Amino acid sequence: MRNSALTGRDLAAALIVVVLWGVNFVVMKFALRDFTPLQLGAARYVFAVLPLALFIRPPKVPWKWVVLYGLFQGVGQFGFLFLALKVGMTAALASVLLQTQVFFTALFGFVLLHERASRPLQAGMLLAALGLSCFALNYVNPDAAGVNTSATTVLGLLLTLSAAAMWSMSNIVARRVQQVAGDYSPPAFVVWSSSVAVLPFVALSGLFDAEAVRWQWTEARGSSWLAVAYLGWVATIVGYSLWTGLLKRHPANRVAPFSLGVPLVGLAAGMLVLGEVITPWQWAGTALVVAALGCVMLGGLLRRS
Repeated sequence: MRNSALTGRDLAAALIVVVLWGVNFVVMKFALRDFTPLQLGAARYVFAVLPLALFIRPPKVPWKWVVLYGLFQGVGQFGFLFLALKVGMTAALASVLLQTQVFFTALFGFVLLHERASRPLQAGMLLAALGLSCFALNYVNPDAAGVNTSATTVLGLLLTLSAAAMWSMSNIVARRVQQVAGDYSPPAFVVWSSSVAVLPFVALSGLFDAEAVRWQWTEARGSSWLAVAYLGWVATIVGYSLWTGLLKRHPANRVAPFSLGVPLVGLAAGMLVLGEVITPWQWAGTALVVAALGCVMLGGLLRRS
């Protein structure tokens, strides 16, 4: 790892990741036209695992951590997220709300790892709490707020926050892996933990998907399969590989602020591609959550400068 400024190539890689992950939510919406949320989860991770698992050796990490990461990051995060997008959440707002994983990670880190919250993090958590209050107030008087109840619902909001909480638990697992096996290969860890998610998604689909839609994936349009390929190969493998490379070459405090661009790209993509509408309360909540993220990431950077 070096302390020099990011090169032009590094900046290009960071911006590519921001775009790939930002439009990721719109792609999920397209895929959910022909897949149930549980089917999409299984398909995404089949694509993420194959064919790379045939060429990449398992990571030098105790398997319990591989399994836990796969369950939290795969089945937990994306299971809840796909359900949220199906039952009542827009792609634009999902890209913002999922970033609350930063604050769930801080909370779980305090409880499970006894990590202390810095002043910027404490301020960010307060702003995030105010932002979530705005999202909740959006449903107090839906008619007055102009809420499209078919697009966003309280259940969709809760499921998206559950997805963020699951993402944060996978972050806690990743920290523990770094402590017990610091020389492990992140790409191998991502690929093999992805394999953990496939069978649970298949089993859950068999248990909970209605008989009428259980085999609808066999008639999915080519565009939906392209969306699944994007989620498995582009957003997961390419995105995480570029991001991991940046973290290997530069300190995390120089790389992390770029993730602020993900919800901004997500908002723009949802509104422009899908025609999604955001209410005033949702705009207020979005502004507060983005400000909270900026407070945490940029505040920590300023304290070190």
